[in-house]
Amino acid sequence: MSLRTPSQPSTIHDPDASLLVEFEDGDHRNPVNFPTVKKWGITFTACGFTGITAAAISSYTMGVPTMVEDLHCSTFAATVGLSLYPFGFALVPLFTSALSEEFGRFRLYIATTFLFMLTHVMIALQVAPPHTILTPNIQTVIVARFLGGSFGSTGATLVGGTIADIWQPDERGFPMAVFASAAVGSTGLGPLLAGWVESNNHLGWRWIQWISAIVSGIYFFSVLLFLTETRTDIILTRIARKTRKVKQDDRYHARVEIDKPSLLTLIKISSTRPLNLLLTEPIVLSFSLWVGFTWGVLFCFIDSISGEMQSIYDFTIGERGSTYTCITSCCTGVFLLSCVPDVGAETTTRKYVARKGPEARLCLALVAAILLPTGMLIYAWTTRSYIHWIVPLIGLVVFMVGAFIIYQVVFIYLADWYVFLSFLRDGWRIHLLSLSSYGPYASSALAGQSMCRNLLGAVFPLFTQQMYDSLTYKWANTLFALISVAMIPIPFILFFHGAAIRNRSKVSRKILALVEEKRVFDEEKADRE
Repeated sequence: MSLRTPSQPSTIHDPDASLLVEFEDGDHRNPVNFPTVKKWGITFTACGFTGITAAAISSYTMGVPTMVEDLHCSTFAATVGLSLYPFGFALVPLFTSALSEEFGRFRLYIATTFLFMLTHVMIALQVAPPHTILTPNIQTVIVARFLGGSFGSTGATLVGGTIADIWQPDERGFPMAVFASAAVGSTGLGPLLAGWVESNNHLGWRWIQWISAIVSGIYFFSVLLFLTETRTDIILTRIARKTRKVKQDDRYHARVEIDKPSLLTLIKISSTRPLNLLLTEPIVLSFSLWVGFTWGVLFCFIDSISGEMQSIYDFTIGERGSTYTCITSCCTGVFLLSCVPDVGAETTTRKYVARKGPEARLCLALVAAILLPTGMLIYAWTTRSYIHWIVPLIGLVVFMVGAFIIYQVVFIYLADWYVFLSFLRDGWRIHLLSLSSYGPYASSALAGQSMCRNLLGAVFPLFTQQMYDSLTYKWANTLFALISVAMIPIPFILFFHGAAIRNRSKVSRKILALVEEKRVFDEEKADRE
Protein backbone atom coordinates (compact mmCIF):
# COMPACT_ATOMS: atom_id res chain seq x y z
CA MET A 1 0.00 0.00 0.00
CA SER A 2 1.26 3.48 -0.86
CA LEU A 3 0.14 6.86 0.44
CA ARG A 4 -0.23 9.97 -1.71
CA THR A 5 -1.83 13.37 -1.33
CA PRO A 6 -3.76 15.13 -4.08
CA SER A 7 -1.05 17.80 -4.28
CA GLN A 8 2.59 17.36 -3.21
CA PRO A 9 4.24 14.60 -1.13
CA SER A 10 5.40 17.17 1.43
CA THR A 11 1.80 17.78 2.51
CA ILE A 12 1.74 14.40 4.24
CA HIS A 13 2.37 16.33 7.47
CA ASP A 14 -0.56 18.68 6.86
CA PRO A 15 -3.33 17.71 9.31
CA ASP A 16 -5.99 18.82 6.80
CA ALA A 17 -4.57 16.96 3.79
CA SER A 18 -6.08 13.67 2.62
CA LEU A 19 -3.72 10.74 2.41
CA LEU A 20 -4.66 8.67 -0.63
CA VAL A 21 -4.46 4.92 -0.19
CA GLU A 22 -3.28 3.26 -3.41
CA PHE A 23 -1.71 -0.01 -4.46
CA GLU A 24 2.03 -0.21 -4.79
CA ASP A 25 3.51 -1.99 -7.79
CA GLY A 26 3.28 -5.73 -7.26
CA ASP A 27 0.86 -5.47 -4.32
CA HIS A 28 -0.74 -8.93 -4.00
CA ARG A 29 -4.03 -7.35 -2.91
CA ASN A 30 -4.39 -5.70 -6.30
CA PRO A 31 -6.60 -8.03 -8.42
CA VAL A 32 -4.35 -7.67 -11.47
CA ASN A 33 -1.53 -9.16 -9.37
CA PHE A 34 -3.49 -12.22 -8.28
CA PRO A 35 -1.75 -15.55 -9.07
CA THR A 36 -2.66 -16.88 -12.49
CA VAL A 37 -4.37 -19.96 -11.03
CA LYS A 38 -6.56 -17.75 -8.86
CA LYS A 39 -7.38 -15.53 -11.84
CA TRP A 40 -8.56 -18.50 -13.87
CA GLY A 41 -10.53 -19.85 -10.93
CA ILE A 42 -12.35 -16.52 -10.68
CA THR A 43 -12.82 -16.31 -14.45
CA PHE A 44 -14.33 -19.78 -14.86
CA THR A 45 -16.51 -19.41 -11.76
CA ALA A 46 -17.86 -16.03 -12.88
CA CYS A 47 -18.44 -17.28 -16.43
CA GLY A 48 -20.26 -20.26 -14.91
CA PHE A 49 -23.04 -17.91 -13.82
CA THR A 50 -23.26 -16.62 -17.39
CA GLY A 51 -23.57 -20.20 -18.64
CA ILE A 52 -26.28 -21.11 -16.12
CA THR A 53 -28.37 -18.04 -16.91
CA ALA A 54 -27.98 -18.60 -20.67
CA ALA A 55 -29.01 -22.26 -20.39
CA ALA A 56 -32.12 -21.22 -18.43
CA ILE A 57 -33.24 -19.09 -21.38
CA SER A 58 -33.64 -21.97 -23.78
CA SER A 59 -34.24 -24.98 -21.50
CA TYR A 60 -37.57 -23.41 -20.55
CA THR A 61 -38.88 -23.79 -24.12
CA MET A 62 -38.47 -27.58 -24.08
CA GLY A 63 -41.00 -27.88 -21.25
CA VAL A 64 -43.67 -25.71 -22.88
CA PRO A 65 -45.80 -28.63 -24.31
CA THR A 66 -46.40 -30.30 -20.95
CA MET A 67 -46.59 -26.95 -19.17
CA VAL A 68 -49.45 -25.89 -21.45
CA GLU A 69 -51.21 -29.17 -20.72
CA ASP A 70 -50.70 -29.11 -16.94
CA LEU A 71 -51.43 -25.42 -16.37
CA HIS A 72 -54.27 -25.23 -18.91
CA CYS A 73 -52.84 -22.18 -20.63
CA SER A 74 -52.21 -21.17 -24.22
CA THR A 75 -48.88 -21.62 -25.98
CA PHE A 76 -48.65 -17.85 -26.31
CA ALA A 77 -49.00 -17.43 -22.53
CA ALA A 78 -46.16 -19.88 -22.00
CA THR A 79 -44.09 -18.00 -24.60
CA VAL A 80 -44.52 -14.82 -22.56
CA GLY A 81 -42.45 -16.61 -19.90
CA LEU A 82 -39.66 -16.96 -22.47
CA SER A 83 -39.87 -13.26 -23.43
CA LEU A 84 -39.96 -11.80 -19.94
CA TYR A 85 -36.66 -13.46 -19.05
CA PRO A 86 -34.58 -11.27 -21.41
CA PHE A 87 -36.90 -8.37 -20.55
CA GLY A 88 -35.54 -8.59 -17.00
CA PHE A 89 -32.03 -8.73 -18.47
CA ALA A 90 -32.72 -5.55 -20.42
CA LEU A 91 -34.15 -3.23 -17.78
CA VAL A 92 -33.06 -4.26 -14.30
CA PRO A 93 -29.26 -3.77 -14.77
CA LEU A 94 -29.91 -0.10 -15.53
CA PHE A 95 -30.88 0.32 -11.89
CA THR A 96 -28.78 -2.34 -10.17
CA SER A 97 -25.40 -1.87 -11.87
CA ALA A 98 -24.66 1.04 -9.54
CA LEU A 99 -24.94 -1.32 -6.57
CA SER A 100 -21.57 -2.85 -7.43
CA GLU A 101 -19.96 0.56 -7.01
CA GLU A 102 -21.44 0.82 -3.53
CA PHE A 103 -21.24 -2.77 -2.25
CA GLY A 104 -18.76 -4.49 -4.58
CA ARG A 105 -19.18 -7.34 -7.05
CA PHE A 106 -18.73 -10.26 -4.64
CA ARG A 107 -21.75 -9.43 -2.48
CA LEU A 108 -23.93 -9.04 -5.58
CA TYR A 109 -22.78 -12.42 -6.90
CA ILE A 110 -23.81 -14.07 -3.62
CA ALA A 111 -27.21 -12.37 -3.36
CA THR A 112 -28.27 -12.72 -6.99
CA THR A 113 -27.08 -16.32 -7.33
CA PHE A 114 -29.16 -17.37 -4.34
CA LEU A 115 -32.23 -15.45 -5.50
CA PHE A 116 -31.83 -16.80 -9.04
CA MET A 117 -31.95 -20.33 -7.62
CA LEU A 118 -35.18 -19.51 -5.75
CA THR A 119 -36.92 -18.43 -8.97
CA HIS A 120 -36.47 -21.97 -10.35
CA VAL A 121 -37.89 -23.37 -7.15
CA MET A 122 -40.81 -20.97 -7.48
CA ILE A 123 -41.66 -22.40 -10.92
CA ALA A 124 -41.04 -26.03 -9.96
CA LEU A 125 -43.45 -25.75 -7.01
CA GLN A 126 -46.36 -25.24 -9.39
CA VAL A 127 -47.67 -28.71 -8.50
CA ALA A 128 -51.27 -29.71 -8.93
CA PRO A 129 -53.41 -30.50 -5.83
CA PRO A 130 -53.56 -32.55 -3.61
CA HIS A 131 -49.74 -32.35 -3.44
CA THR A 132 -49.89 -28.64 -2.63
CA ILE A 133 -52.38 -26.17 -1.22
CA LEU A 134 -51.39 -23.66 -3.89
CA THR A 135 -53.22 -23.48 -7.19
CA PRO A 136 -50.69 -23.81 -10.04
CA ASN A 137 -50.99 -21.10 -12.69
CA ILE A 138 -49.06 -19.68 -15.60
CA GLN A 139 -49.06 -16.20 -14.02
CA THR A 140 -46.74 -17.37 -11.25
CA VAL A 141 -44.44 -18.93 -13.85
CA ILE A 142 -44.35 -15.66 -15.83
CA VAL A 143 -43.52 -13.60 -12.73
CA ALA A 144 -40.81 -16.08 -11.72
CA ARG A 145 -39.28 -15.93 -15.18
CA PHE A 146 -39.09 -12.13 -15.04
CA LEU A 147 -37.47 -12.32 -11.61
CA GLY A 148 -35.07 -14.98 -12.89
CA GLY A 149 -34.00 -12.68 -15.72
CA SER A 150 -33.65 -9.79 -13.28
CA PHE A 151 -31.37 -11.69 -10.90
CA GLY A 152 -29.62 -13.57 -13.68
CA SER A 153 -28.72 -10.32 -15.41
CA THR A 154 -25.77 -10.17 -13.01
CA GLY A 155 -24.19 -12.79 -15.26
CA ALA A 156 -24.10 -10.25 -18.07
CA THR A 157 -23.34 -7.07 -16.14
CA LEU A 158 -20.74 -8.21 -13.61
CA VAL A 159 -18.73 -10.92 -15.37
CA GLY A 160 -17.27 -8.59 -17.98
CA GLY A 161 -16.23 -6.21 -15.21
CA THR A 162 -14.73 -9.04 -13.19
CA ILE A 163 -12.59 -10.08 -16.16
CA ALA A 164 -11.47 -6.47 -16.65
CA ASP A 165 -10.59 -6.26 -12.94
CA ILE A 166 -8.10 -9.12 -12.95
CA TRP A 167 -6.66 -9.26 -16.48
CA GLN A 168 -4.55 -6.68 -18.27
CA PRO A 169 -6.00 -5.40 -21.60
CA ASP A 170 -3.59 -7.47 -23.69
CA GLU A 171 -4.53 -10.61 -21.70
CA ARG A 172 -8.32 -10.38 -22.04
CA GLY A 173 -8.74 -12.07 -25.42
CA PHE A 174 -8.95 -15.64 -24.12
CA PRO A 175 -10.97 -14.83 -20.94
CA MET A 176 -13.46 -12.86 -23.05
CA ALA A 177 -13.72 -15.85 -25.39
CA VAL A 178 -14.60 -18.00 -22.36
CA PHE A 179 -17.24 -15.43 -21.39
CA ALA A 180 -18.75 -15.27 -24.89
CA SER A 181 -18.72 -19.08 -25.20
CA ALA A 182 -20.60 -19.40 -21.93
CA ALA A 183 -23.13 -16.73 -22.91
CA VAL A 184 -23.91 -18.02 -26.40
CA GLY A 185 -22.93 -21.69 -26.28
CA SER A 186 -24.96 -22.50 -23.18
CA THR A 187 -28.18 -21.51 -24.96
CA GLY A 188 -27.76 -24.78 -26.85
CA LEU A 189 -26.67 -26.86 -23.86
CA GLY A 190 -29.87 -26.13 -21.92
CA PRO A 191 -32.30 -27.67 -24.47
CA LEU A 192 -29.97 -30.65 -25.00
CA LEU A 193 -30.50 -31.74 -21.40
CA ALA A 194 -34.04 -30.41 -21.00
CA GLY A 195 -35.31 -32.24 -24.08
CA TRP A 196 -34.57 -35.66 -22.63
CA VAL A 197 -35.96 -34.63 -19.25
CA GLU A 198 -39.18 -33.53 -20.94
CA SER A 199 -39.41 -36.81 -22.87
CA ASN A 200 -39.59 -38.77 -19.61
CA ASN A 201 -43.23 -39.01 -18.51
CA HIS A 202 -42.18 -39.17 -14.86
CA LEU A 203 -40.22 -35.90 -15.04
CA GLY A 204 -41.55 -33.24 -17.42
CA TRP A 205 -41.26 -29.46 -17.25
CA ARG A 206 -41.17 -29.22 -13.45
CA TRP A 207 -38.04 -31.34 -13.25
CA ILE A 208 -36.38 -29.09 -15.82
CA GLN A 209 -36.78 -26.36 -13.23
CA TRP A 210 -35.76 -28.57 -10.31
CA ILE A 211 -32.56 -29.58 -12.08
CA SER A 212 -31.86 -25.91 -12.86
CA ALA A 213 -32.40 -25.10 -9.17
CA ILE A 214 -30.03 -27.88 -8.09
CA VAL A 215 -27.31 -26.72 -10.51
CA SER A 216 -27.78 -23.12 -9.34
CA GLY A 217 -27.51 -24.26 -5.71
CA ILE A 218 -24.24 -26.08 -6.37
CA TYR A 219 -22.96 -23.01 -8.18
CA PHE A 220 -23.91 -20.84 -5.20
CA PHE A 221 -21.44 -22.77 -3.02
CA SER A 222 -18.74 -22.48 -5.70
CA VAL A 223 -19.17 -18.71 -5.54
CA LEU A 224 -18.46 -18.80 -1.81
CA LEU A 225 -15.39 -20.98 -2.39
CA PHE A 226 -13.72 -19.46 -5.43
CA LEU A 227 -14.86 -15.85 -5.89
CA THR A 228 -13.58 -12.84 -4.01
CA GLU A 229 -13.91 -9.09 -4.34
CA THR A 230 -12.13 -7.83 -7.46
CA ARG A 231 -13.33 -4.25 -7.77
CA THR A 232 -10.26 -2.13 -7.04
CA ASP A 233 -12.01 0.91 -5.57
CA ILE A 234 -13.97 -1.28 -3.14
CA ILE A 235 -10.76 -3.02 -1.98
CA LEU A 236 -8.96 0.29 -1.53
CA THR A 237 -11.94 1.74 0.34
CA ARG A 238 -11.87 -1.17 2.78
CA ILE A 239 -8.11 -0.83 3.24
CA ALA A 240 -8.50 2.92 3.88
CA ARG A 241 -11.31 2.30 6.37
CA LYS A 242 -9.20 -0.25 8.22
CA THR A 243 -6.18 2.07 8.20
CA ARG A 244 -8.24 4.92 9.66
CA LYS A 245 -9.40 2.64 12.44
CA VAL A 246 -5.96 1.19 13.24
CA LYS A 247 -4.05 4.49 13.10
CA GLN A 248 -6.88 6.60 14.50
CA ASP A 249 -6.27 9.05 11.66
CA ASP A 250 -9.21 10.21 9.52
CA ARG A 251 -6.96 11.56 6.74
CA TYR A 252 -6.60 8.16 5.06
CA HIS A 253 -8.96 7.80 2.09
CA ALA A 254 -9.26 5.88 -1.13
CA ARG A 255 -9.46 8.13 -4.16
CA VAL A 256 -13.07 7.03 -4.82
CA GLU A 257 -14.12 8.23 -1.35
CA ILE A 258 -13.28 11.85 -2.17
CA ASP A 259 -16.42 13.64 -3.38
CA LYS A 260 -18.12 10.30 -3.77
CA PRO A 261 -21.67 10.66 -5.17
CA SER A 262 -24.61 9.18 -3.28
CA LEU A 263 -26.11 5.83 -4.20
CA LEU A 264 -29.21 7.56 -5.61
CA THR A 265 -26.99 9.69 -7.83
CA LEU A 266 -25.14 6.60 -9.05
CA ILE A 267 -28.44 4.88 -9.84
CA LYS A 268 -29.64 7.96 -11.71
CA ILE A 269 -26.47 8.02 -13.80
CA SER A 270 -26.51 4.28 -14.49
CA SER A 271 -30.16 4.38 -15.59
CA THR A 272 -30.03 7.51 -17.78
CA ARG A 273 -26.55 7.58 -19.34
CA PRO A 274 -27.00 4.29 -21.29
CA LEU A 275 -30.24 5.62 -22.80
CA ASN A 276 -28.53 8.89 -23.66
CA LEU A 277 -25.64 7.13 -25.42
CA LEU A 278 -28.01 4.74 -27.19
CA LEU A 279 -30.15 7.56 -28.56
CA THR A 280 -27.44 10.13 -29.33
CA GLU A 281 -24.35 8.15 -30.35
CA PRO A 282 -24.62 6.73 -33.90
CA ILE A 283 -21.98 4.08 -33.24
CA VAL A 284 -23.74 2.74 -30.14
CA LEU A 285 -27.16 2.89 -31.80
CA SER A 286 -26.17 1.19 -35.06
CA PHE A 287 -24.14 -1.55 -33.37
CA SER A 288 -26.93 -2.10 -30.82
CA LEU A 289 -29.59 -2.47 -33.52
CA TRP A 290 -27.40 -4.92 -35.42
CA VAL A 291 -26.55 -7.13 -32.46
CA GLY A 292 -30.12 -6.68 -31.14
CA PHE A 293 -31.66 -7.93 -34.38
CA THR A 294 -29.29 -10.90 -34.36
CA TRP A 295 -30.22 -11.65 -30.75
CA GLY A 296 -33.92 -11.41 -31.62
CA VAL A 297 -33.51 -13.88 -34.48
CA LEU A 298 -31.60 -16.21 -32.13
CA PHE A 299 -34.55 -16.15 -29.72
CA CYS A 300 -36.93 -16.85 -32.60
CA PHE A 301 -34.83 -19.88 -33.53
CA ILE A 302 -34.76 -21.01 -29.89
CA ASP A 303 -38.55 -20.82 -29.87
CA SER A 304 -39.09 -22.44 -33.28
CA ILE A 305 -36.38 -25.05 -33.89
CA SER A 306 -38.20 -27.65 -31.82
CA GLY A 307 -41.52 -27.20 -33.65
CA GLU A 308 -39.87 -27.11 -37.05
CA MET A 309 -37.92 -30.31 -36.45
CA GLN A 310 -41.10 -32.01 -35.26
CA SER A 311 -43.33 -30.92 -38.12
CA ILE A 312 -40.84 -31.58 -40.93
CA TYR A 313 -38.62 -34.40 -39.65
CA ASP A 314 -40.94 -35.93 -37.04
CA PHE A 315 -38.30 -35.71 -34.32
CA THR A 316 -39.14 -36.77 -30.77
CA ILE A 317 -38.84 -34.20 -27.99
CA GLY A 318 -35.46 -35.62 -26.94
CA GLU A 319 -34.17 -35.54 -30.51
CA ARG A 320 -35.42 -31.99 -30.92
CA GLY A 321 -33.47 -30.94 -27.85
CA SER A 322 -30.36 -32.56 -29.27
CA THR A 323 -30.55 -30.41 -32.40
CA TYR A 324 -29.66 -27.40 -30.27
CA THR A 325 -26.16 -28.84 -29.92
CA CYS A 326 -25.36 -27.08 -33.19
CA ILE A 327 -25.41 -23.84 -31.15
CA THR A 328 -23.00 -25.23 -28.57
CA SER A 329 -20.74 -26.99 -31.07
CA CYS A 330 -20.11 -23.92 -33.21
CA CYS A 331 -19.30 -21.81 -30.14
CA THR A 332 -16.98 -24.55 -28.90
CA GLY A 333 -15.21 -24.58 -32.26
CA VAL A 334 -14.70 -20.81 -32.30
CA PHE A 335 -13.60 -20.96 -28.68
CA LEU A 336 -10.96 -23.62 -29.42
CA LEU A 337 -9.62 -21.44 -32.21
CA SER A 338 -9.28 -18.62 -29.71
CA CYS A 339 -7.07 -20.89 -27.58
CA VAL A 340 -4.31 -20.13 -30.08
CA PRO A 341 -2.85 -17.03 -28.38
CA ASP A 342 -4.81 -14.40 -30.30
CA VAL A 343 -2.50 -14.71 -33.31
CA GLY A 344 -5.02 -13.77 -36.01
CA ALA A 345 -6.98 -11.19 -34.05
CA GLU A 346 -3.94 -9.47 -32.55
CA THR A 347 -2.04 -9.45 -35.86
CA THR A 348 -5.00 -7.85 -37.63
CA THR A 349 -5.49 -5.34 -34.83
CA ARG A 350 -1.83 -4.29 -34.81
CA LYS A 351 -1.93 -3.97 -38.60
CA TYR A 352 -4.80 -1.48 -38.61
CA VAL A 353 -4.69 0.10 -35.15
CA ALA A 354 -2.49 3.04 -36.17
CA ARG A 355 -4.95 4.06 -38.90
CA LYS A 356 -8.25 2.72 -37.59
CA GLY A 357 -7.99 3.03 -33.80
CA PRO A 358 -10.74 1.01 -32.04
CA GLU A 359 -12.22 0.11 -35.44
CA ALA A 360 -9.29 -2.29 -35.94
CA ARG A 361 -11.27 -4.65 -33.70
CA LEU A 362 -14.08 -4.82 -36.29
CA CYS A 363 -12.25 -6.97 -38.83
CA LEU A 364 -14.00 -10.15 -37.67
CA ALA A 365 -17.32 -8.30 -37.60
CA LEU A 366 -16.98 -7.78 -41.36
CA VAL A 367 -16.89 -11.55 -41.76
CA ALA A 368 -19.81 -12.03 -39.37
CA ALA A 369 -21.92 -9.63 -41.44
CA ILE A 370 -21.71 -12.09 -44.34
CA LEU A 371 -22.11 -15.25 -42.25
CA LEU A 372 -25.37 -14.18 -40.59
CA PRO A 373 -27.63 -13.92 -43.69
CA THR A 374 -25.82 -16.85 -45.32
CA GLY A 375 -26.68 -19.10 -42.39
CA MET A 376 -30.27 -17.87 -42.29
CA LEU A 377 -30.79 -18.56 -45.99
CA ILE A 378 -29.31 -22.06 -45.74
CA TYR A 379 -31.59 -22.81 -42.81
CA ALA A 380 -34.64 -21.32 -44.56
CA TRP A 381 -34.26 -23.06 -47.89
CA THR A 382 -32.98 -26.49 -46.89
CA THR A 383 -35.44 -27.41 -44.13
CA ARG A 384 -37.31 -29.90 -46.30
CA SER A 385 -38.42 -33.46 -45.67
CA TYR A 386 -36.44 -34.66 -48.70
CA ILE A 387 -33.23 -32.91 -47.54
CA HIS A 388 -31.25 -34.50 -44.74
CA TRP A 389 -31.75 -32.73 -41.40
CA ILE A 390 -28.03 -32.10 -41.01
CA VAL A 391 -28.09 -29.52 -43.83
CA PRO A 392 -30.36 -26.93 -42.12
CA LEU A 393 -28.40 -27.50 -38.92
CA ILE A 394 -25.24 -26.56 -40.83
CA GLY A 395 -27.03 -23.32 -41.71
CA LEU A 396 -27.70 -22.76 -38.02
CA VAL A 397 -24.02 -23.37 -37.26
CA VAL A 398 -23.00 -20.73 -39.82
CA PHE A 399 -25.50 -18.30 -38.30
CA MET A 400 -24.30 -19.02 -34.77
CA VAL A 401 -20.64 -18.47 -35.71
CA GLY A 402 -21.61 -15.02 -36.93
CA ALA A 403 -23.70 -14.36 -33.81
CA PHE A 404 -20.85 -15.49 -31.56
CA ILE A 405 -18.37 -13.22 -33.32
CA ILE A 406 -20.46 -10.07 -33.06
CA TYR A 407 -21.36 -10.82 -29.44
CA GLN A 408 -17.66 -10.94 -28.60
CA VAL A 409 -16.68 -8.03 -30.85
CA VAL A 410 -19.24 -5.67 -29.34
CA PHE A 411 -17.61 -6.09 -25.92
CA ILE A 412 -14.08 -5.70 -27.26
CA TYR A 413 -14.97 -2.75 -29.50
CA LEU A 414 -16.89 -0.77 -26.88
CA ALA A 415 -14.95 -1.88 -23.79
CA ASP A 416 -11.35 -2.78 -24.54
CA TRP A 417 -9.25 -0.30 -26.48
CA TYR A 418 -8.92 3.40 -27.08
CA VAL A 419 -6.07 4.64 -29.24
CA PHE A 420 -4.47 8.01 -28.92
CA LEU A 421 -1.24 9.62 -30.09
CA SER A 422 1.21 11.35 -27.80
CA PHE A 423 4.32 13.16 -28.84
CA LEU A 424 7.47 11.71 -27.35
CA ARG A 425 11.02 12.78 -27.85
CA ASP A 426 11.57 10.14 -30.51
CA GLY A 427 8.39 11.06 -32.43
CA TRP A 428 4.75 10.04 -32.55
CA ARG A 429 4.05 6.64 -31.08
CA ILE A 430 0.91 4.61 -30.52
CA HIS A 431 -0.20 3.94 -26.95
CA LEU A 432 -2.95 1.49 -26.07
CA LEU A 433 -4.78 2.32 -22.86
CA SER A 434 -7.32 0.35 -20.94
CA LEU A 435 -9.98 2.68 -22.26
CA SER A 436 -12.61 1.92 -24.83
CA SER A 437 -14.14 3.62 -27.84
CA TYR A 438 -16.14 5.38 -25.14
CA GLY A 439 -13.51 5.36 -22.38
CA PRO A 440 -15.04 5.92 -18.94
CA TYR A 441 -18.46 5.76 -20.60
CA ALA A 442 -17.77 2.20 -21.76
CA SER A 443 -19.95 0.54 -19.13
CA SER A 444 -22.84 2.83 -20.10
CA ALA A 445 -22.32 2.14 -23.80
CA LEU A 446 -22.35 -1.60 -23.08
CA ALA A 447 -25.42 -1.24 -20.89
CA GLY A 448 -27.18 0.61 -23.71
CA GLN A 449 -26.45 -2.07 -26.27
CA SER A 450 -27.33 -4.79 -23.76
CA MET A 451 -30.71 -3.17 -23.14
CA CYS A 452 -31.43 -2.90 -26.87
CA ARG A 453 -30.25 -6.46 -27.52
CA ASN A 454 -32.31 -8.04 -24.76
CA LEU A 455 -35.42 -5.95 -25.49
CA LEU A 456 -35.42 -7.23 -29.07
CA GLY A 457 -34.74 -10.72 -27.75
CA ALA A 458 -37.84 -10.33 -25.57
CA VAL A 459 -40.08 -8.98 -28.32
CA PHE A 460 -39.25 -11.34 -31.21
CA PRO A 461 -40.61 -14.59 -29.68
CA LEU A 462 -44.00 -12.92 -29.09
CA PHE A 463 -44.72 -12.86 -32.82
CA THR A 464 -42.62 -15.84 -33.92
CA GLN A 465 -45.36 -18.46 -34.09
CA GLN A 466 -47.86 -16.11 -35.73
CA MET A 467 -45.29 -15.12 -38.34
CA TYR A 468 -44.36 -18.72 -39.08
CA ASP A 469 -48.04 -19.67 -39.37
CA SER A 470 -48.67 -16.85 -41.85
CA LEU A 471 -45.45 -16.93 -43.91
CA THR A 472 -44.28 -20.54 -43.33
CA TYR A 473 -40.85 -21.33 -41.93
CA LYS A 474 -39.23 -20.88 -45.33
CA TRP A 475 -40.37 -17.33 -46.05
CA ALA A 476 -40.28 -16.10 -42.47
CA ASN A 477 -36.62 -17.09 -42.13
CA THR A 478 -35.95 -15.65 -45.60
CA LEU A 479 -37.38 -12.34 -44.39
CA PHE A 480 -34.95 -12.42 -41.47
CA ALA A 481 -32.11 -13.07 -43.91
CA LEU A 482 -33.07 -10.13 -46.13
CA ILE A 483 -33.18 -7.77 -43.15
CA SER A 484 -29.75 -9.09 -42.15
CA VAL A 485 -28.49 -8.37 -45.68
CA ALA A 486 -29.73 -4.79 -45.31
CA MET A 487 -27.62 -4.51 -42.13
CA ILE A 488 -24.38 -5.71 -43.76
CA PRO A 489 -23.15 -2.10 -44.35
CA ILE A 490 -23.18 -1.32 -40.59
CA PRO A 491 -19.80 -2.86 -39.64
CA PHE A 492 -18.25 -1.73 -42.93
CA ILE A 493 -19.32 1.89 -42.36
CA LEU A 494 -18.00 1.74 -38.79
CA PHE A 495 -14.73 0.16 -39.92
CA PHE A 496 -14.00 2.77 -42.57
CA HIS A 497 -15.68 5.84 -41.09
CA GLY A 498 -15.98 5.11 -37.35
CA ALA A 499 -13.21 7.56 -36.40
CA ALA A 500 -14.85 10.39 -38.33
CA ILE A 501 -18.20 9.63 -36.69
CA ARG A 502 -16.63 9.67 -33.22
CA ASN A 503 -14.84 12.95 -33.92
CA ARG A 504 -18.23 14.62 -34.29
CA SER A 505 -19.40 13.23 -30.97
CA LYS A 506 -19.57 15.40 -27.83
CA VAL A 507 -18.91 12.32 -25.72
CA SER A 508 -15.73 11.47 -27.62
CA ARG A 509 -14.43 15.00 -27.13
CA LYS A 510 -14.99 14.64 -23.38
CA ILE A 511 -13.08 11.36 -23.45
CA LEU A 512 -10.13 12.90 -25.30
CA ALA A 513 -9.99 15.58 -22.61
CA LEU A 514 -9.92 12.86 -19.93
CA VAL A 515 -7.17 11.02 -21.82
CA GLU A 516 -5.09 14.20 -21.90
CA GLU A 517 -5.74 14.71 -18.18
CA LYS A 518 -4.56 11.15 -17.48
CA ARG A 519 -1.42 11.72 -19.57
CA VAL A 520 -0.56 14.83 -17.57
CA PHE A 521 -1.21 13.00 -14.30
CA ASP A 522 1.06 10.11 -15.33
CA GLU A 523 3.84 12.53 -16.29
CA GLU A 524 3.59 14.34 -12.94
CA LYS A 525 3.59 10.99 -11.14
CA ALA A 526 6.73 9.92 -13.01
CA ASP A 527 8.45 13.21 -12.16
CA ARG A 528 7.67 12.78 -8.44
CA GLU A 529 9.03 9.23 -8.45
